[in-house]
Amino acid sequence: MCPQTQIIARLWLGWPIIAKHYLLTTDFIVDETLTLLQVRGQKSRALAWGAALFAGKLATLRFVTPDEFSEAWDVFQKYADKAWSFTDCTSKVVIENLKLTHAFSFDQHFRQFGTVTVVP
Repeated sequence: MCPQTQIIARLWLGWPIIAKHYLLTTDFIVDETLTLLQVRGQKSRALAWGAALFAGKLATLRFVTPDEFSEAWDVFQKYADKAWSFTDCTSKVVIENLKLTHAFSFDQHFRQFGTVTVVP
């Protein structure tokens, strides 16, 4: 099974859990997702995903605040030994500021945060 098929399979297996909960994403995750899809030659999928998201059909979109951006920079520096992207750091800050207990992510770095249960 190719990696993309594995991700889709994991998504479908996890969807009953996810669908029961409020979904939130940030502008940084949207940027990262749309860019990744485009770089992988999946512009039409990026456009469809973006259209669904911006129409409010997938999740609530939350913009990282200037204070959170600054906090993320602090996290990025503090955890320089980790392979966390700056986007990972913004996610960590938002998760902690909103006191979220669960996160839906295929990014293994989220498991390293130690403050959130990651599904699937």
